[in-house]
Amino acid sequence: MPQHTARRRRTTIAVITLGVCLALLGGVGAWLSFGRDTTPPCSELSENDRVRQSVGEAVRPGMSCQALGEAIVKASVGDSRGDHTLAQAQALKDVLVTLGGRDSEEVGVDPALRRPLAVALSDYGPDLHAMLGGITVEDFVAKAAPQAPPWESDGTYHLTVLSDTLRNVLRAIAEDPRAYALLRLSETRTTGQRLDAVPGDAKGYGLSVPPTEGARALGALDGIADVVARGLDENQAREWRAAVVDELEKGRVPADEGLAATWLNGLRGVPEAQRFEYLGTQGVDMTRRWAEQRGMDETARQALLAKVERSALTAHREAGA
Repeated sequence: MPQHTARRRRTTIAVITLGVCLALLGGVGAWLSFGRDTTPPCSELSENDRVRQSVGEAVRPGMSCQALGEAIVKASVGDSRGDHTLAQAQALKDVLVTLGGRDSEEVGVDPALRRPLAVALSDYGPDLHAMLGGITVEDFVAKAAPQAPPWESDGTYHLTVLSDTLRNVLRAIAEDPRAYALLRLSETRTTGQRLDAVPGDAKGYGLSVPPTEGARALGALDGIADVVARGLDENQAREWRAAVVDELEKGRVPADEGLAATWLNGLRGVPEAQRFEYLGTQGVDMTRRWAEQRGMDETARQALLAKVERSALTAHREAGA
């Protein structure tokens, strides 16, 4: 492909991607009243020097939270999903560290920022997967430290933050069911991609780590959902769960994304009253489908499924504590 044609294509992708992201930020609606109502305006991000320096000149004291959310997305989302510059990755890391680096009781995300942050995090699907799954991250503590910069690998920049920081932010973001669904859809796609990419002759850790890591990431999201539900009354919790499922059912994953698309289609076939509970078995269910597609023998399949289930339950308990 000629170089100028490739540049035009990347530019077009960037415009489309950013347009879709910004469209998702609208329509916050009734969910603004759910969760914490004592969060300082814009979670004090527009007043923070670190955020203002990395997100850019668009951030200024007194700006609207909607405008701040749009600025964060513009500063951190890449030209294509998972493709980021150092400045983009640094901008999102600074926002996450500023929000989540407090005691969990003090962490709150302004309702108008929940979806923008979910949009931004979803663009870092492989990094979010690694932080939630936590099995194959090398030198995690050093790379996750607040002052540690993003690092380059495979032609793009990656970020990690400390596990407590990530958990605090995700719990606050997830109070908006649409934001939670965006994160869940991102993890579904990443887990599916990792499983689809396992070589046919893989053995040992090469065979067991991808499904175990994916199940752990999905289990952590289950735990975060539990935390949100505990903060709502019974009717609100029911509405929140129904809204999550509704958004996931609307999720668009290209058919060529294999396992992720297959799992989402399977979700739509589950009786409506059971769909949210079905999310709690996602890691095991995706692994089962994957193992069957590979023709794994029954003994090996059952042993792997047991390991995957333990991983998911452990992460669920940790994130929901």
